[in-house]
Amino acid sequence: MTERLEGKIWKPSPEEIQREDEWIKNQILEIGPDVLMELAKSASEIRGRAYQPYSNYSVGVSILTADGEVYSSINAETVTFTETDHAERSAITKAISEGALERNGRKFILALAVSHSGVSDPCGGCRQRMTEHADNCITMDVDVEGNIQSITSLKLLLPQAFTPSHLGKD
Repeated sequence: MTERLEGKIWKPSPEEIQREDEWIKNQILEIGPDVLMELAKSASEIRGRAYQPYSNYSVGVSILTADGEVYSSINAETVTFTETDHAERSAITKAISEGALERNGRKFILALAVSHSGVSDPCGGCRQRMTEHADNCITMDVDVEGNIQSITSLKLLLPQAFTPSHLGKD
């Protein structure tokens, strides 16, 4: 039984990882290191406005759109936690409400910086929401002082994602 399934195990090939590594490096150069560092600082600054009376876990997010605009937001908890606004989703909604979709089309997110304590990346739900507005984008983990801890891509965080492109929506 194991032998029949062994060939079905999926993992990115070394070539796929290398291509994504090159894509990330090219995006860093295209966007500009200074712009990405400012995006990180913006996420760190907005983090101070988080509403987190239950968990005491503040998150700030800043999104860079294709037209160079930056949209920032925070997590806002409710006592039930299930209705808590995640900073990533809030920032995406804010960008949409302020016209990013009309100006840039569906794939408006170029980069996203998430500032919080500890080391982690966006949750699964937020990754899926990001995929709705970027088949791929730079994703940065930022500490509370605004220092970039790591840079990756949405494709590495959510490989083989189901995107609007699968339904012919670009």
